[in-house]
Amino acid sequence: MNRNAIALLIGLLSGAALPGQQGCVHPNGGGATPPPLRSIRAYLCGFHFFNGDPARQVTAHHYCSRVGPEVMQCVLYDANRQGARLVGIEYIVSARLFRSFPEAEKRLWHSHRFEVKSGQLVAPGLAEAAEQALMKDLVLTYGKIWQTWQVDRNDQVPMGIPQLLMGFTADGQADPRMVAQRDREAGVATADKKARRAEIPAGPVETGADTWQKGVVVQLEPRVK
Repeated sequence: MNRNAIALLIGLLSGAALPGQQGCVHPNGGGATPPPLRSIRAYLCGFHFFNGDPARQVTAHHYCSRVGPEVMQCVLYDANRQGARLVGIEYIVSARLFRSFPEAEKRLWHSHRFEVKSGQLVAPGLAEAAEQALMKDLVLTYGKIWQTWQVDRNDQVPMGIPQLLMGFTADGQADPRMVAQRDREAGVATADKKARRAEIPAGPVETGADTWQKGVVVQLEPRVK
């Protein structure tokens, strides 16, 4: 092993800044939660399915932060306990921003109207008034989810390429057993949430979202050149 390689290894093991890495030094010497994680202020639990395959349904635990007045970003886990697997990401935008997208981009996004109004999307641990206010902010937003770890197939590691997920838009689509299990684990009642959210105003879904309902399926496919 040459001298440069040894220096690189020592740097990696010690956590010292390496040449060209000055901008990636851990704040406060590594003794504090880094700013991107401190910005996560919302925990949401909801349900999604693989675009083009509605039978493949998953429960998603979202940890979200706001990156602008009209944009949020969420990391998705398969559980909310120690050792949970990071399985995907979701970006959330306002209706105004969604309307500005080209039609091809809109096909990748799903609405949150039904998720909120049905009570399927919940914020466990949040006071009722605070959750209600959060849902009023989310009801007319749109999300784009890429699932990077297909845990529903019992993959032990992330296999393949990211898959696009969608959100439910009507009663009877989500597996009631999945919803019931989430309710038991989170200590919530979807039906009660639905009743309380009847007062949340929600206009029609923007044209171009939820195109899976029209038979439009978009998924990534591997290609070898």
